[in-house]
Amino acid sequence: MFDSSYDVVKVPVDGGELTVGRWGSGPRTVVAAHGVTANHTSFHPLADALGDAFTLLAPDLRGRAGSRDVGPPFGMGAHADDVATVVRELTGGSEVLLLGHSMGGFVAAVAAARHPDLVSSVVLVDGGLPLDLGPLAAMPIEDLLKAILGPAIDRLDMTFESVEAYLDYWRPHPALADDWSPYVERYLEADLFDDAGALRPSTRKEAVVADTESDLREGVVEQSLKQLRQPVVHVRAPRGLLNQEPPLYPEASLEPWRSVVPQLETELVEDCNHYTILLAEHGARQVAETVRRLAAG
Repeated sequence: MFDSSYDVVKVPVDGGELTVGRWGSGPRTVVAAHGVTANHTSFHPLADALGDAFTLLAPDLRGRAGSRDVGPPFGMGAHADDVATVVRELTGGSEVLLLGHSMGGFVAAVAAARHPDLVSSVVLVDGGLPLDLGPLAAMPIEDLLKAILGPAIDRLDMTFESVEAYLDYWRPHPALADDWSPYVERYLEADLFDDAGALRPSTRKEAVVADTESDLREGVVEQSLKQLRQPVVHVRAPRGLLNQEPPLYPEASLEPWRSVVPQLETELVEDCNHYTILLAEHGARQVAETVRRLAAG
């Protein structure tokens, strides 16, 4: 574990500096956007699975972890432009493979549409295609977030006396309990910051609310998907955020998007859920195979 070379750099954007994780030193570059309450360290397993033949760049999106003091504005457009800035700053404007997990998939879709000269192909990992939420869609955003995210959103209002107490909060989580690992612990430790002596999850709740509003109610994601001309692969998990069935993306839910994105390919990653599709080694290895295939052209 933690095989790839890794460091952290800062990239200036409107409103401050983004913290960006950087792994590997290969000529093929992947830029990755994380989920709504996550941080860049969720991509450690993918970086190790890709190895040093790739360079993997992953920002903490504004309002999260090392970039928690950046923003507003939030929303998919702001994140997409930040990703483009990272590409220009750290690659000199070379084309990259753009990957997004969960909400990061929406960021990736918008970034690829707004900055097509920077993006050779797109991988959407259990995200990126708007969900059919049924009656939940009419809920106030905070209620909707609680219904979908559960402990992941509840924790943002909590403080913890130690790192170990925070890990203990997560250990019983049904999506992580059976795949607990140093990768998971490193990801969770990166989520905390010291708030006047108390440890608190770093994600700003205002960012989560604003980004969810942007996902669901602005229409920017749907419009961006229509504009995509790059190869697009949607990689999905067979189980959801609480390790449950049905998953976020049942096979039937993908069909309407094939007419919107004619070049869309879909893949199923076996034996994982919404979190472990990237946080578990077996999930990350399968996603890495998709990245290698696309990068090879």
